[in-house]
Amino acid sequence: MADVRIREEVLQLIAPDTSWLSAGWNGGRIRADAAYNCTVPEGWERTDLDEYIADRRADAGFEKEGPALLTGVEMRHARCGRLAAERDTGETDRGGDSVDVLAVATAGVSNPAVLCPGADADAEQEHTQDSDAGHPEPGTVNVLVHVDHPLAAGALANLIAVVAEAKAATLLRETGFPGTTTDAVIVGATGGMESDEPIRFTGSGTPIGAAVRACVRDALRASLTARYDETSIPETVERAEYGAVTTRSANVFRP
Repeated sequence: MADVRIREEVLQLIAPDTSWLSAGWNGGRIRADAAYNCTVPEGWERTDLDEYIADRRADAGFEKEGPALLTGVEMRHARCGRLAAERDTGETDRGGDSVDVLAVATAGVSNPAVLCPGADADAEQEHTQDSDAGHPEPGTVNVLVHVDHPLAAGALANLIAVVAEAKAATLLRETGFPGTTTDAVIVGATGGMESDEPIRFTGSGTPIGAAVRACVRDALRASLTARYDETSIPETVERAEYGAVTTRSANVFRP
C-alpha cells in the first residue's frame, strides 16, 4: 500500500514497483518506487530543474528517484484521500479483492486560468498582462494519484483525464475557477502494464474511476481549506495576484 512522507518541504508518495504517468516536468511514463511534490521558495527562478529536484530529494533524505511536481504551496497544506475500490478487470470474473486508491493534493489559486470569462474579460485580461505587477508566491494545483493494482496502458492514461475532470469540477464549485496556469498531475499503478490481469477500464463509471474521483475531490477540498484558512480565495482573475483568461476563439467548421 502506498504511503506519504514529508520532509524539508518535499512530499514523497512512496509506492514500490509503480508505473507512473506524469504530466509534469520531464514527465511521461516512468517506472519508479516513488513520486514527489516539492515546494519552491518565494522568488524561485531556477531553470536546471532535474538538478534542482535531485538536490531537494537529497536534502530531504529521499534516495528513491521518481517523477516530481513543483509548487509554491507549502506542504503543510497537503491533504490525502484514500478509498478501497472493488477490483474489476473488465473480464467475466468481475469480483475479487479490493484495490487501494490514494490521492494527494496541494492547492493554491493565486494564478487562476479562466476559459469562459464574463463581461469583464477585457479588464481581467489587462490585469493579467500587467508587466509591472509583482511576482508573489505562485499557486498551483498538483494532484498525485496511486492505484495499488496493475492498469492497462490505456487505463493508466485515462486516469489523467479522470483526475483532471475531478479537479476542474471541484475547483469550479469551490473557487469559481477550473484550474490555474500551472496545474499538473501524476498517476501511477502498482506493477507493470504487461501484467497478466491488469484493470482495463478506469472511466468515471468504473470502481477505480469512481474512487479516484472521490479521493481527488475530497483531498482537494481539504487542501483548499487548509491553504485558505486565514486568507481569501480570489473572486475573479482581476482580483487574483496573477492569472490568465482565454479570450481567443477557434475557427469552427463541419468536417
